[in-house]
Amino acid sequence: MGTAELLPLGTRRDHSVVRHGVRCAGVHLIIDLYEAKHLDDLPYIEATLRRCVDAARATLLHLHLHRFQPNGVSGVAVLAESHISIHTWPYSGYAALDVFMCGDADPDQCVPVLREAFAAKRVEVSELRRGRDAAGPGAAERRDASR
Repeated sequence: MGTAELLPLGTRRDHSVVRHGVRCAGVHLIIDLYEAKHLDDLPYIEATLRRCVDAARATLLHLHLHRFQPNGVSGVAVLAESHISIHTWPYSGYAALDVFMCGDADPDQCVPVLREAFAAKRVEVSELRRGRDAAGPGAAERRDASR
C-alpha cells in the first residue's frame, strides 16, 4: 500500500470518473453470467471477488457472503470506491453481479476475472454512468444554476 495523500484542511478530493468523455460519479457494470460453474462454492466465490478487487485496483473494506439452502449465494464486497455484489442461481447456471466503482478503480478489469473463474459460456455486460450531473468540479454550481 502506498502512502496516503495529505490534502489541505477543508479540501475535498474529486473521485469522479470520466467515461467516454462524460464526467460521472462512477461506472456501474451490470454483469450476467450464463452456463456458469462454481456458483454454490462460497470459498471459491469469496476468492474470486477478492481477485476482482485486486484486478480493479480497488480497496476492500468488507466482504460478506451468505449461502442459501439448498443452494445459492448472495453477497457484497464493500469497497472504498463503492461495491461488487453477486447473486447466484446454481441450478440454472446463472449469476447476476453489480460492479460499481468511482475514482481510480477500473471496474472493466472484473469482467475477464469473472468470465474465467466461473467458466461462463455467455457473459452480458451493461454499463451505467451514474451521477452525471452530480460529479466533478463545478457540480454544485451546475445544480445551483438549474434551480
